[in-house]
Amino acid sequence: MSASHQRSISEPSYRILGLESSCDETSAAVVENGKLILSNVVASQATLHAQFGGVFPEVASRQHLLAFPWVIEQALKEAHLDLANVDAIAVTRGPGLPGSLVVGVNFAKGLAMIGGKPLIGVHHLEAHLYSIELSGDGGTGSQMSFPAIGLIVSGGHTELVLIQDHLRYTPLGATLDDAAGEAFDKVARLLNLPYPGGPSIQAVSSNGNPQAFSFPRAWLEGTWNFSFSGLKTAVLREVKKLQRYRSVLPVENLAASFQAAVVDILVGKTLQAAKQFEGRCILVVGGVSANRALREAFLQQSELPVLIPPPHLCTDNAAMTAAIGYYRYAAGQRDELDMDVLANWPLSALSNPLDV
Repeated sequence: MSASHQRSISEPSYRILGLESSCDETSAAVVENGKLILSNVVASQATLHAQFGGVFPEVASRQHLLAFPWVIEQALKEAHLDLANVDAIAVTRGPGLPGSLVVGVNFAKGLAMIGGKPLIGVHHLEAHLYSIELSGDGGTGSQMSFPAIGLIVSGGHTELVLIQDHLRYTPLGATLDDAAGEAFDKVARLLNLPYPGGPSIQAVSSNGNPQAFSFPRAWLEGTWNFSFSGLKTAVLREVKKLQRYRSVLPVENLAASFQAAVVDILVGKTLQAAKQFEGRCILVVGGVSANRALREAFLQQSELPVLIPPPHLCTDNAAMTAAIGYYRYAAGQRDELDMDVLANWPLSALSNPLDV
């Protein structure tokens, strides 16, 4: 029996109410034992921010204020529980947009005070990693094995992490400029595709030739870091060149070629890290992990098990907040009501309650 499976049997039973507001999704969820989703309500602001071509922080904060009362009420209702029936309140403390984080943390503090419940501030990236443990059908989750290599790819983050054991991490590398999701958004704007850029580029790429344009891959040899600004610039130059003599851009081919370059970099560096650090499995999480081409490339090229959440759990959601909140709560973490947000909280600074 694996160590992770032994742990799942011995851990106590808790129901955690999670709140998430790190960017532009307002979400509340109830998760039992870190795995079973009892409810997961997400109020997306994507349509609202589409007019800006990206997330407008002040607008996001105001929308969180409006949406949280409803999503919290709905999450408890769908779980057939009230506040008295949950064991703790977990909330995203960082990293993320400061104003958005403050709204979520203050709602969590209010619930903790009203219900007399413990408060658990959780790390958004750690929550993404534990999203692969979630199961909505009463199953036992993924049962990740260690050491594992985690690739976190989203609109704000591209990070490669060595997961040494349960709640123990060593960050290996990160983006030096644009995150992968940010690059998708920027290239989508160049191609006059709607926001958010990831789904738009995926959709048009299905009819494109990924080898039509030879866009650069920044391998940054000798490091585990990423860089996508050069790729974005290469697409911009190609677009400007094509516009000089073509009235209609080959959008499908441009998008497919760009997407292929991003996928090559993400998959290539992750597989290299898995080999060097003798990983037993690979985790691919975050909003960009919903990308079909990325998922297929990992599954085709990796000799190791590749654990990827279902698409609806790749993007920001409170179920993953509640999931990691469970493990942190079971390990003894408790936070005070004067807890502040940490907008630039690095994963390397994450404390491990098991060391206390």
